[in-house]
Amino acid sequence: MTTPHDDPKLPHPADIHVGALVRRRRKALGMNQTTLALATGLTFQQIQKYERGANRISASKLYLISKTLNQPISEFFDGLDVSESCMDPAELQHEGSACAFLASQEGVELASFYTKIARPAVRRKILDLVNILVAEG
Repeated sequence: MTTPHDDPKLPHPADIHVGALVRRRRKALGMNQTTLALATGLTFQQIQKYERGANRISASKLYLISKTLNQPISEFFDGLDVSESCMDPAELQHEGSACAFLASQEGVELASFYTKIARPAVRRKILDLVNILVAEG
């Protein structure tokens, strides 16, 4: 039986993980894909492919990206063993999964803002509001 890790047509889980962490860091800095692309001599389309895990990031490009994002290369691999569920490409395609949510631009942005809310009661109210919106369709 072939697993997603063995299928050469699917992105490797490590590529998905590293790309997601590149995206998360870029977004945390408020940088867009075009700015990162220009700083590293790439196209924004290539940055998109890296962030989705569709293309592997070579060592030299990861080095340039890490310098541009002021992030040690090793940190792009943090949690690699822990994130097995989000490393399955099928999981990223599953619309209701947390992995798919965090792989989206809106998910990264919302998660980033949500974690900045210090008061637990306010975070709870946001979750209640989301539940109401989902229930109303």
